[in-house]
Amino acid sequence: MLRGLTVFNLTNSKMGKSSGESDSFEAISNTDRKLSWWLVFFTVVLLTCSTRYYKVTEPDHVCWDETHFGKMGSWYINRTFFFDVHPPLGKMLIALSGYLTGYDGKFAFEKPGDKYNETNFQGMRYFCTTLGALIIPMAFDIVHDMTHSLEAAIVAAFFLIFDVGVLTLNQYILLDPILLFFMVSSVWGMVKVSKFTVSGLSFTIKWWSYLFFTGTALACTISVKFVGLFVVLLVGLHTIYEIWCILGDLEKPIKETLNQIGCRSVALIIWPIFLYLTFFYIHLNILNHSGNGDGFYSSAFQSRLIGNSLYNASMPRNVAFGSMVSIKNHKTGGGYLHSHLHLYPKGVGSQQQQVTSYTHKDENNVWIIKPHDKEFTKDVVFLKHGDLVRLEHVQTRRNLHSHDEPAPISKTQMQVTGYGENGIGDINDIWKIIIIGGKPNDVVNTVTTKFMLIHYLQGCALSSSGKQLPKWGFEQQEVTCNSNVRDSNANWNIEENKHNNLPPESFSVYAPGFFSTFLESHAVMFQGNAGLKPKEGESTSRPWQWPINYKGQYFSGNEYRIYLLGNPIIWWTNLLFLVLFVFIFSRNAIKRRRLEGKLQVAQNRIKHKNCNRDIENIPYKFCAPEDKVSEQTHMYAAIWLYIGWAMHYFPFWIMGRVLYFHHYFPALIFNSMLTGVVFHYVVKGLRPTIRWSLLCNVLLMTAYSFKLFSPLSYGMKGPPASNSNSSMHALKWLSSWEF
Repeated sequence: MLRGLTVFNLTNSKMGKSSGESDSFEAISNTDRKLSWWLVFFTVVLLTCSTRYYKVTEPDHVCWDETHFGKMGSWYINRTFFFDVHPPLGKMLIALSGYLTGYDGKFAFEKPGDKYNETNFQGMRYFCTTLGALIIPMAFDIVHDMTHSLEAAIVAAFFLIFDVGVLTLNQYILLDPILLFFMVSSVWGMVKVSKFTVSGLSFTIKWWSYLFFTGTALACTISVKFVGLFVVLLVGLHTIYEIWCILGDLEKPIKETLNQIGCRSVALIIWPIFLYLTFFYIHLNILNHSGNGDGFYSSAFQSRLIGNSLYNASMPRNVAFGSMVSIKNHKTGGGYLHSHLHLYPKGVGSQQQQVTSYTHKDENNVWIIKPHDKEFTKDVVFLKHGDLVRLEHVQTRRNLHSHDEPAPISKTQMQVTGYGENGIGDINDIWKIIIIGGKPNDVVNTVTTKFMLIHYLQGCALSSSGKQLPKWGFEQQEVTCNSNVRDSNANWNIEENKHNNLPPESFSVYAPGFFSTFLESHAVMFQGNAGLKPKEGESTSRPWQWPINYKGQYFSGNEYRIYLLGNPIIWWTNLLFLVLFVFIFSRNAIKRRRLEGKLQVAQNRIKHKNCNRDIENIPYKFCAPEDKVSEQTHMYAAIWLYIGWAMHYFPFWIMGRVLYFHHYFPALIFNSMLTGVVFHYVVKGLRPTIRWSLLCNVLLMTAYSFKLFSPLSYGMKGPPASNSNSSMHALKWLSSWEF
């Protein structure tokens, strides 16, 4: 029964060959079929290498996001801590490839267009390109294993080889080729496990090897980017389906199902979780020196970073009047209470000094705590729950102030400013210290005490809204006075504390353990992902634009232009076959439902002479001829590839973060494999001469379109395509294309 249900078309034991392959070729020997497969596979590898490694080191300057991921590779080599919204594995692999090929981690990667000069960047480019190149032979093998059709596998492979978009994305120091490699590896492993399972080879060494390979690939995928979760869900769904099929096979004991569940839980759940934790353990131990990402993390987290002001620091345990402090927002990723000499612009409340939240450490984060109604005395007076204070900004000598004016962005909240001269202001500078969970006489402690600052007159709480200010506010975060005093964004803690009359104490006791840093890292990454917004002048896109190849993305500008755009012939053909699959699937579902009804009627009248079991207990097969079984097998292969495409595409419609064109490429991989399967499904009933003619025309079409559009990947010079004198002018088929 599992043979009838599985998505893979295994070798027919009676005919000595797969039914799918019998559609594609005349009766030939197994040796000839294997030889044909290897010849085609070698051709695919040769074409992949010749297209991927050509001009891989050109241009010799920083392109697009190489400025981010090359820089992060340098930070790993230098062991400098940084903040990024993605998990660490991809960047660690980039750093490792650079280190092993002679890169010293000293190049700045400041901005796109910077010349590499004598920098040994080639190893990182070759590494990413190699992983990107491996996608194609794996995709070829996936489609062949699912259908046993060389036609389907060839079409899928050629659609990936000759797509200039896939080529461009795979030739640079980026996370995308690494992500796509591990994603396709996960699917390849999933297919191999299914192949051995259905062949009755479960629990063999090969089966276990592919099962752990799949678990490893899943862990690596989600350790590169969180969108790797989509392929985890795909493999999980397919595993559940497969176990359900085994459970329904009455020829197998229930113990078989339990063994499958146990083995797959170990290899596909426990093992990936262990690897994921291991990658973060390595990441957190390598990056043990202070860097520019410190401020995104809690004070306790920072105390473990060598070179940070809190590392092995000694400072007063208690906070007192006269203490010079930095005040950090206690939420995940919260910044420091910050001010600077610049004023709010005209039309934004009162034009007083700006107060913001800033995630980097500098001298403008320092405040002095003063009594609200008198000057300091020589006596040490600890800051306690319920005390009234003024906070004077050390650099500008202005007080933290709020009044009944709307905040610049959060209009329902009040504006916070710096006010006064030389520490002298007015009654709107007074704030009340409220320790969270505090009692009278409780003292504010450095780092560990969480408190609120309640405005004395307005009754609102000093808060970091998390919203980014425009350029006039240097894109720092807005600080407001929020009437909702229960808002967690109104919680703060003292990070640095200096007082001449208080004894220092060691801060080593605050350094957190691995699991605390692991959880905080994820909280900061999730918050950072959710808060990603487009920058001014940045080219972004929406999911509806991606499948139609509406708009590309510049990788390199100026004289040597690289433009990320899909091969339009391939992308629009993919879209056509995507729609065609939905039509075929819907038609087959209706036909199958009607056939079930007819068979039910027939069952009520007569006993089917060829069946010893009830017809209804043979799903999708119905004692049909072998070609009908093959038809269902190919359709179920297409169904799983369609599910893979949908899982990697539709979730982006509900994401609030900024999106880019390159986010579609994981879905595109599944779409190209689906095109190969549907193509074979459509033409397999035609005469061999017509089928081979169609196949050759499709392959020639993709190769020729690649020749036309390859300058997008390999580099364009001269005027842009909008200029009639440009060599690319005739290829600007859509006005939205900007090459």
